[in-house]
Amino acid sequence: MKASELETKRFDKALDEILDLYNNLEEDEPIIQFEADVLENIERAKIKYGSNMVNEKINTVVHEMLSWLDLDDVSTKESTEEDAETSEGEEGDAD
Repeated sequence: MKASELETKRFDKALDEILDLYNNLEEDEPIIQFEADVLENIERAKIKYGSNMVNEKINTVVHEMLSWLDLDDVSTKESTEEDAETSEGEEGDAD
């Protein structure tokens, strides 16, 4: 592919920006820390039964287990942060 010197510089700059964005991404931490033997069995089950079926079964079990817990009075971190931002904005309006 041919590119002029200007196009090459623009491409290099854009690539540098993409790499910079990638390097500054937050690390994605799993919601659940499965033990090594559980992860191995999940992988084996996915091979035997397929990812969709295993994901569906795990979600069903976890959903059922969580339904036993009283979680109505608990909000997620994202909801809490949004509520805090809303409260701060309302407090500022009162002045």
